[in-house]
Amino acid sequence: MDKSTPSSTTDTDPAMTPATAPAMTWTERGTSTYRRTSIALFLAGFVTFTLVYDVQPLLPEFATDFQVSAATSSLALSVTTAALAIAILCAGAGSEMFGRRGLMFASMCVASLLNIAQSIVPDWQSLLVIRALEGIILGGVPAVAMAYLAEEIHPKGLGLTMGLYVGGTAFGGMAGRVLSGIIAEYTSWRWSLGIIGAIDLLMTFAFIVLLPPSRNFERQLKFDAGYHLQAWAGHLKHSGLPYVFMIGGLSMGAFVTVYNYAAFRLVGPPYELNQTQLGAIFAVYLFGIVASSTAGAMVDRVGRGPVLITGLAIMLAGIAATLLHPLFWVITGIALVTIGFFVSHSVASGWVGRMAANTKGHAASLYLLAYYTGSSIAGWVGGWFWAVEGWLAVAAFTGLLIAGALAAGLHLARTHPG
Repeated sequence: MDKSTPSSTTDTDPAMTPATAPAMTWTERGTSTYRRTSIALFLAGFVTFTLVYDVQPLLPEFATDFQVSAATSSLALSVTTAALAIAILCAGAGSEMFGRRGLMFASMCVASLLNIAQSIVPDWQSLLVIRALEGIILGGVPAVAMAYLAEEIHPKGLGLTMGLYVGGTAFGGMAGRVLSGIIAEYTSWRWSLGIIGAIDLLMTFAFIVLLPPSRNFERQLKFDAGYHLQAWAGHLKHSGLPYVFMIGGLSMGAFVTVYNYAAFRLVGPPYELNQTQLGAIFAVYLFGIVASSTAGAMVDRVGRGPVLITGLAIMLAGIAATLLHPLFWVITGIALVTIGFFVSHSVASGWVGRMAANTKGHAASLYLLAYYTGSSIAGWVGGWFWAVEGWLAVAAFTGLLIAGALAAGLHLARTHPG
């Protein structure tokens, strides 16, 4: 990576990719190092998103215990993702100085301990403060993980590995939702958060044992604000990257909104599901795991544009299915939204690493800033739609978000094929 010319990310030549970067020692697909890296980054995704999303099925419990509205209870998730969005910018810059591997490990350790601390909070305000702190700390994982993979994995194998990382995020999101719902049903939401934090702490130590040290990372010896600002500005001027950022933010906003208010819909009449049943429905995340890894392999064969557009179209079909009243169709719709989202996210996150010719940590951090900003704002605003007109309004809102992402995807497919 050429640290002296971050602004070169504004180049208009789409052929300028990491594949042409000089003196790179790539990790090749099929090697033991490739397998260790894939497993370690799967664990990183698992830990991060277990900690972020373990509160989502508990939102109705928070609304009852703390006497707050549905929109206010959603802040337990939104403050985490908002803090995560801001922290990712700092983490992407910090990893250029301190290294990728150690920063990810420290972030996962501290965040797991904070999750345990949530189990003893005395009031709603304290819970929100710790959730915000957890989001800040977790900022050291997603952007850094994407940059690590883009730097270390050969471009021909990057799609599959990025898909496995995103699969880890899907499995973590599912495990957080399912486990927290089941544990809360038989104990309480406090025990649920504490147990999940302890499990993730163990996973974090497995991660650091497995992940090989970086071989292509070039450390920046001092903090240079101008360098970082120039790098971010360069990526924002790129002909394609801002559209990828838009896709990440809009699709994530729709996805989180669906899951936030599906919980309120399903615990109320006519469904009246308990926490265990609600958690079991979130097991449709398994489809996301398969979809993300499959999408990564498909990208390596047919290109990013067609796979991305297909994923977003599947999300729209899922939103439409949730409008039907039978529980079967509601669950089917949630499953389709999950599949489509993880297909599109897997493609978009890998596309960032390919488009950014250098300062990949900065490009990844901008993508994830948009991604989590979309989650925080849409996840909260969706509560207003829920309060006014119920699920019909939520479906209309999320459908508009996905339509915007689809328009950006069609533009990218025309201007940056491959």
